[in-house]
Amino acid sequence: MTAETGERRAVLIAGPTASGKSALALAIAERCGGVVINADSMQVYRELRVLTARPTAADEARVPHRLYGHVASGDGYTVARYLDDLEKALKETAGQPAVIVGGTGLYFNAMTQGLSDVPPVDERVRAFWRERAKTTSPAALHRELAVVDPVLYGRLHPNDTQRVLRALEVADSTGRPLSEWQETRSRPLISGGHVAHVVMAPERDWLHARIDERFRSMAAGGGLDEARAFAALDLDPALPAMKAIGVPEMIAAARGELPIEEAVEAAITATRQYAKRQETWFRNQMSDWPRVDPAASRHFLAVADDIAQRMK
Repeated sequence: MTAETGERRAVLIAGPTASGKSALALAIAERCGGVVINADSMQVYRELRVLTARPTAADEARVPHRLYGHVASGDGYTVARYLDDLEKALKETAGQPAVIVGGTGLYFNAMTQGLSDVPPVDERVRAFWRERAKTTSPAALHRELAVVDPVLYGRLHPNDTQRVLRALEVADSTGRPLSEWQETRSRPLISGGHVAHVVMAPERDWLHARIDERFRSMAAGGGLDEARAFAALDLDPALPAMKAIGVPEMIAAARGELPIEEAVEAAITATRQYAKRQETWFRNQMSDWPRVDPAASRHFLAVADDIAQRMK
């Protein structure tokens, strides 16, 4: 907390996978005596250190790290649970600047804007709309949203099927539009003027090369063994941890269902596609956050120095 404002000193670093977020977070935390706190939904899982590119033991020895590998992969981890864990971590490290880093945009939204208290959707209602989507065009589903939630009808694109379905499910299950539920939010955990925001914005070719290099390194550096041990847990395929980028492909290789080189190539392709979705999300949702090109090393270090100085 700062003596002047009573607000928590914090640095929020978002960006696509393999864009250098962790390196920047580490550099800032070292310079200002901060603690690095995870905001990546896959790096919370205990059994997936290598394949989710969690910080190394050497990195963790340089500065304190929180919310990495603290959840069993068999658990259904939610945004609400993340906020509870983040609040606890912030309280336990109250004397240090919090350098919060990750690629999960929803986590950043929740910590800075609060979380809507939407009741769970009835599974029968969810199943009905999922089946309906198989036989109904996105435009037709969007028109149905106009009847039950005209506010979100005006906000959502007809092709944003996932969010349109979510709005239809909530309205059907709760009897209230999702837009109304969103008006009631929990208090933000991170707010105020003593917060720095950064989005990593690398050039596409640079990022693709980084993704290729990093995943090949992970595969050769224990990723296959980790996938084999992970597969032995025999977890429900619907669990979030089972859908971590690269995990299905490496499990297939570990089981002998796919040659390792084919698995690596498929995982690299999936990672690039995921990075593209992340970039789109950050561009739309964080348009006012400053951008940093990690390939410009002088600029990269200057950003670290500047932000660290502001956190002191």
